[in-house]
Amino acid sequence: MGALHEGHASLVKRAVGENDLAVVSIFVNPTQFGPHEDFGAYPRDEPADLALCQKLGAALVFAPSAEEMYPAGDATRVQPGPIAARLEGAARPGHFAGVATVLTKLFAIVRPDVAYFGQKDFQQLRVVQTVARDLRLAVRITGCPTVREPDGLAISSRNRYLSGDERKRALAIPRGLSAAKEDWSRGERDPLKLRDRVQRVVSAGTGVALEYVSVADPITLAELDRPAERALISLAGRVGKTRLIDNLLLGIALEEVA
Repeated sequence: MGALHEGHASLVKRAVGENDLAVVSIFVNPTQFGPHEDFGAYPRDEPADLALCQKLGAALVFAPSAEEMYPAGDATRVQPGPIAARLEGAARPGHFAGVATVLTKLFAIVRPDVAYFGQKDFQQLRVVQTVARDLRLAVRITGCPTVREPDGLAISSRNRYLSGDERKRALAIPRGLSAAKEDWSRGERDPLKLRDRVQRVVSAGTGVALEYVSVADPITLAELDRPAERALISLAGRVGKTRLIDNLLLGIALEEVA
């Protein structure tokens, strides 16, 4: 959606390196924003985005207008089903219908063989994988690891909203995930204990208002209610007015998620 950063750059680099030709779509999609979300204020910097894509070796940037993607009379929407109803789907009603619809349109226009998505928006990755499979879209959806700042904060376009103090307070989020990873490495598999561990560590730092902490199956995203040998820990929280999300895969590699 523009305001490209090192996380996006990692996707472009991989696309350029693994394919004959790489196309980058840049489109701030209005249908995935709720009525009180930050569509109008969402960061945009098209000249810088185009320069970065050129530098990285992209062959083409497709940056349509809203009118091109949603012309008058456009009424068809893609409903991605149960995998989109949990977590971010519950917190942001209608969000994933907007995501699934615009990506189905983009895939129809560009006709890629492979499309690359970041792990930071893990539920989005799974939704897109599911839609591509169910609608036989003939595109392979590839997940790429989250890119982080040296101090562990996941890189996000929304990080630029954070003040200096808020940026420091946001570090409680990766600390919470790291604590759960340490517990997992020591053999902890109880989802309730893992969830509690994340909540306690994040809440110990002042200034992160947690919306949810989830310990779910990485494939279905259904909440775990008993010990399992694979898990996705994900969370959402607000630091000041900025909403941040992050996640951690345990017991399964990103390449195994499909």
